[in-house]
Amino acid sequence: MTDAFARQIAAADPARNTWLSANAGSGKTRVLTDRVARLLLNGVDPTRILCLTYTKAAATEMQNRLFQRLGEWAMRPEEALRRELSDLGEGDLTPDRLARARQLFARAIETPGGLRIQTIHSFCASLLRRFPLEAGVSPAFTELDDRAARLLRPD
Repeated sequence: MTDAFARQIAAADPARNTWLSANAGSGKTRVLTDRVARLLLNGVDPTRILCLTYTKAAATEMQNRLFQRLGEWAMRPEEALRRELSDLGEGDLTPDRLARARQLFARAIETPGGLRIQTIHSFCASLLRRFPLEAGVSPAFTELDDRAARLLRPD
């Protein structure tokens, strides 16, 4: 196992506080996806998880990877699932834990509102909508999209 891979496994450990800062293509999305998968595997309710990304593309990529992994876990032969969970850094691979891993895809799909993987922008907008008076904005505020903002700016 390479040193970088070992650090990624450690960063994905839900028992640790972790801040990631890395270049594009260095594995940030993988670490975050691994971390969410491990949180779910450890029994965290999907409604209690919030993932924030910078871009819509990153949020979509993370959600696609997570659902792909959970879907694969549901169908993996036992030995392959054990190996994959072990490679993820998980121990204590009891039959109950393997059964939980197989159920995670259905739990994630059935989560009211879905897994919350959002951009920082959409998260902030949701806070403003939830607490408009405290934020000092009109309860009927709307966000400007890029096109509307360009039209409002002087040339």
